[in-house]
Amino acid sequence: MKMSGRKGLLGAALLLFALLVVAGAWQVTYPSDDPKNIRYQLWKAGLPIVDLDRATGTMIGDAHRDELVVGKTRAQLEEKFGYVLTRDQVAPYLRGCIQTSPWKDRNVLFIRSSPWMVVFDGDKATDLVLVKGC
Repeated sequence: MKMSGRKGLLGAALLLFALLVVAGAWQVTYPSDDPKNIRYQLWKAGLPIVDLDRATGTMIGDAHRDELVVGKTRAQLEEKFGYVLTRDQVAPYLRGCIQTSPWKDRNVLFIRSSPWMVVFDGDKATDLVLVKGC
């Protein structure tokens, strides 16, 4: 192997090592329930590497969570979150909250078994609501 080939291989190895150090430090700095966690951020970018039930919990602290939902169709939400539930499929507590809310006559879905309600106008999501304390 020529000297320039060794330098390139060494450079690539050093770059990979540096990336691993940064990723490890990021993971240690931001625990799994933090929206700045590397796994959550990579999931938001489209990589399926996070537990989806955990992701819905992490969304509570994410200042940009609406971007995951608003403007999406039901099919796009199912692709991102695995499944969505209708108002008839959710827990009685959530059904009761909807009946006394401003969204009682709107088309809504829930993300997984979470308290995240998605409000639709036609076939597009227009709002993301955390249903609690009703």
